[in-house]
Order: sequence, then structure tokens, then C-alpha cells
Amino acid sequence: MGKQIKVGVIGVGFIGPAHIEAIRRLGHDVIAIAASSQENAERSAKTLKIPKAFGQWEELLNDPEIDVVVVASPNYLHYPQAKAALEAGKHIICEKPLAVSTAESATLVALATEKQLANAVSYNLRFYPLVQESRARIADGELGEKIYIIHGAYLQDWLLFDTDWNWRLDPDLGGELRAVADIGSHWIDIVTFVTNTRVKSVYADLATFLPVRRKPKVNIATFGGQQVGETGCVDKEIKTEDFATVLLAFDNGSHGVVTISQVSSGRKNRLYFEINGSQSSLSWNSEIPNHLWIGHRDEPNQQLIKDPSMMKESTRWTASYPGGHAEGYPDTFKQLHKAFYEYIQAGSFDSTPNFPTFKDGHNMLLVEAAIQRSAKESGWVNVEYP
Repeated sequence: MGKQIKVGVIGVGFIGPAHIEAIRRLGHDVIAIAASSQENAERSAKTLKIPKAFGQWEELLNDPEIDVVVVASPNYLHYPQAKAALEAGKHIICEKPLAVSTAESATLVALATEKQLANAVSYNLRFYPLVQESRARIADGELGEKIYIIHGAYLQDWLLFDTDWNWRLDPDLGGELRAVADIGSHWIDIVTFVTNTRVKSVYADLATFLPVRRKPKVNIATFGGQQVGETGCVDKEIKTEDFATVLLAFDNGSHGVVTISQVSSGRKNRLYFEINGSQSSLSWNSEIPNHLWIGHRDEPNQQLIKDPSMMKESTRWTASYPGGHAEGYPDTFKQLHKAFYEYIQAGSFDSTPNFPTFKDGHNMLLVEAAIQRSAKESGWVNVEYP
């Protein structure tokens, strides 16, 4: 079992509490949080029943009791906080993106290697049981000798109206890419994980349909379910994309395309992929995550439900409950943390982790850089891996 691990979480917005819930479900202990102010930290600590509250994240890193730090703050803070956590000798799980530039992410990869500390980027969506099952079936050759096509979409509607607002709309806080970095990165991570390949080159089209938005004068975030009326707003120019379509060439010879949108009415959080091989196909949709479609040319198609008794032995660990007992988004955080803590407890950092690492986070930023360059140049751009 190993010792109980003590965790500190930086950031208590939407995603921080999701990590806290996952950690507690595994029996580990969240002993401290850090927020944007002492007042916010103490209020959240009281609500979440956490003993220590810090208004300065540096104070959390200096706590000798903490073994693991979770960085769940706005994007621009990921690099300085992750770097400081590594320098403080803490294992770390960082929300995506790992940083806002490839230079920063490369520095974090090198530092984590130097310090011999466990490191992960929270591409948690790959921990849905049937995503893991998809990877295993493809690895076993069930789709055929070759993968022909990798395609799909990630669609949301939470930024459809010009009064919708979130810090991610500000490139100083979220980075120069928005929809691609925020949700497109999850899609790319899943399909490259499932097919055990990586993106070789891209041809991207980006669009901003709402070039001016009305930012609330008070601190309201649409993502948290809050709304603002017609008054109390100021106009803000938007420089990040609402939409992207990206043609993809993969290093296994596959071709593909993805559509990414945060302005698709009615689509709340639909990550969809389909993989077409030389023998069969499969597809999965995050809004019905306990079903996996398997397609055939010369026999009836199949619908596999999430049921450990029908999954491959290598993937059953990601399904905690029997068939007919749905598992969803919060469970993906649990399985990510489970893999991470078991890796720490094993103490063998020479082994290959079964979770996304800082290296994966750095490679994703290289893909995003190619997408951004392609959109500017209107042409194919190769991804420049080290």
C-alpha cells in the first residue's frame, strides 16, 4: 500500500477541487491549499475542510510536510509554480498547459529529470476506462495492420455569447492559443495515446467569431455557471480563437482532422474521436463515456459497454465499478492520481510511467506552436520535436 501521501493544491477554482476530491477518494491527505489571497484561501479551506490555507503559493511550497504539489492555477502561473515546486523537492502534477511557451516547458522537463522527481501533466481524459480499452484493442491489432484515419472534434458552447467571460480569454493569463490549448490539447493527447503515435505535421485554420466581448466589471466567470446582464460590462478586444480546424499527419502514416470549438450551441463538452483501421474502426464520445462503438465491414457493428468483465485485463484497473455502474469525469482524476501515487510509492523512477509526464506536456506545446505558425502562414508546418 505504501505510506499516505500528503498533498498541497495551488488553485481552488473549478479544477482544484476536482483534484482534491480525487485525492481524498484514494485515501491520501490534502493538508494545504493556496489561493489568490489569504482571505480566499481561508474561505476555501473552511469549505473544503483543509487544515492549512496560504495566500501566497510560495508559503505552501515551503511546507516540509507536503510530498506532492498540484498546480491548478491560471495558465501563466504554471511555469513559475512548477519550477519552484521542483526546486523545493516536491513531486508535482500540473494542469495543462505545462507552460505558455516551449522554452519554459523544456526547462521544466530538464529540471524534473535532474531532480529525479515524479511529474505529470493533467491530461486526465485519457483515463476514461474505454479510452484505455481503445488503446489496448488497437495495440492488439484489432483494427488491422494499419491505422488509416484519425478524426473527430471537441465542441463546447460556454463561450457562445459575447457576455460570456473567463480569464482564459485574456492571452496574458491563458496564452496566445485558447480553444486549441484549452480543449484541443485534450483531443490530441487522447488520440495520440490511443494510437501510440504522435503528430508529425499540421495545417490549421483558426477563427475568432466574437472579436469583441463584453467583460463584466465584477468578477464573474461563465465557466462557474454565473451570468451577467446587459449592463455592468466593458468592451474587450479578443485575440484568441473561438474555433479551429486542423488537418493532421501522424508519424505512423495516418491522416486526420479535428474540429475544435467553444461556440457550438448545445454541445456542452463533447470530445469525440473515430479511428479507422485497415480492418475495423472504433469511436468514443465523452458525453456517453461508458459506450465504445466498434465498426466492421463484413459483420454486425458492436457497442461495448464499460464493464471490467468485458474489458481487456490490462485496462480493468481504470474501471472501479461493475458494468451498469456509470463512471465519468471525476473518476478520470482519481485514476490519474492513483497511477501517479503508485509510481511514487514504487520508488523506481527509471520505469516508464503510465500517466502523461512533463515530456508529454512539452511535446503538446510543440504541436500547438506548429498549429499557431500554420494558421499564420496558411500552410503545412512540421512539429519540431527534440
